[in-house]
Amino acid sequence: MTKAALDGIVVVDFSRVLAGPLVGMTLGDLGADVIKVEAPGGDDTRRWQPPTDAQGRASYHHVANRNKRSIVLDLNVEPDLELARQLCERADVVVSNFKPGTLERFGLDYERIAAANPQVVYCEISGFGERGGRDLPGYDPLVQAVGGLMSITGPPGVPSKAGVAIVDVVTALYATVAVLAALYARRDLGKGQRITIDLLHANLAMLANQSTGWLASGRVPQALGNVHPSIEPFATYRAGDGDLMIGAGNDAQFARLVTALGVPELATDAGFSTNEQRVANRDELRGALEARLQTRTRGEWRDVLLEAGVPAGPVQTIDEAFSLAEALGLDAVDETDGVRTVSFPAHLSETPANVRRRPPDLDEHGDELRRV
Repeated sequence: MTKAALDGIVVVDFSRVLAGPLVGMTLGDLGADVIKVEAPGGDDTRRWQPPTDAQGRASYHHVANRNKRSIVLDLNVEPDLELARQLCERADVVVSNFKPGTLERFGLDYERIAAANPQVVYCEISGFGERGGRDLPGYDPLVQAVGGLMSITGPPGVPSKAGVAIVDVVTALYATVAVLAALYARRDLGKGQRITIDLLHANLAMLANQSTGWLASGRVPQALGNVHPSIEPFATYRAGDGDLMIGAGNDAQFARLVTALGVPELATDAGFSTNEQRVANRDELRGALEARLQTRTRGEWRDVLLEAGVPAGPVQTIDEAFSLAEALGLDAVDETDGVRTVSFPAHLSETPANVRRRPPDLDEHGDELRRV
């Protein structure tokens, strides 16, 4: 079997819920041995249900906990605290997402662990950083609210959260990149380092063009629903049987779009001939496009537009999205020991990611880890 990219790397994962556990799982998918340290009662997500799998286990827990071994340790009890310390002192990576200062109270902070284990890469995730926001609770929807994401999501006047804990996910991906960079740098530095990341800062980075738009112009972005603030047509439009996403990102694509729709004159109309004009006159343009789109189904228009070189596709449900991935041969689903999860999305030609363990039951590996 091909050696995994992170084979031999040991990760101690103190985190719970989503952002931290997703860091651990990603490293585990890439080959690391990940030890999930859980408090008595276990990760909160074990009780977040419905939905559940066929065995009655919360599917939310499956999201970020495969490729891990679980051990329950009560850090308020000295034998367990000592074992936690020993695990950290043997680890390549430690991940936590407690409030700042929590692990310090148990003597498990970076300074004390690094004193015994200078090679450790120690990643701490918080909601709002270690300064003025150190005592604030860091929950994804709270950060979506105070971090500006809700203000630009949903229809105008109806601030909306994303349909998934996107801030947690993006924070986890930034954190994983940082951990991998620190492991790479360790070869030259001869030692590990501490990584800190917070949900609010990661959220601001995730806002991408909306954040930089405000930084550049001072104009506060507003909610536009499915409309793009800078490109038109680049949104959902009503077809005969539902909503169709169209992404005509430049003048050439717009010309191909209106030609395929049977209204080529719109490409040279003074109100639509450039993207800036189309953005300024988007309501009028929408009316003209939907008048044509509503004469046929989403599927029919998708085929017509793709043939014309215009990005387009129907708004689908999640089951339909999985069906599309299967039809395209993307192998998006992994099944290990009866647990189905989304497979690791990046394909490494020489050191592929793989799933070796289903998400563990609580303390499933406690005995074996206590014997080490």
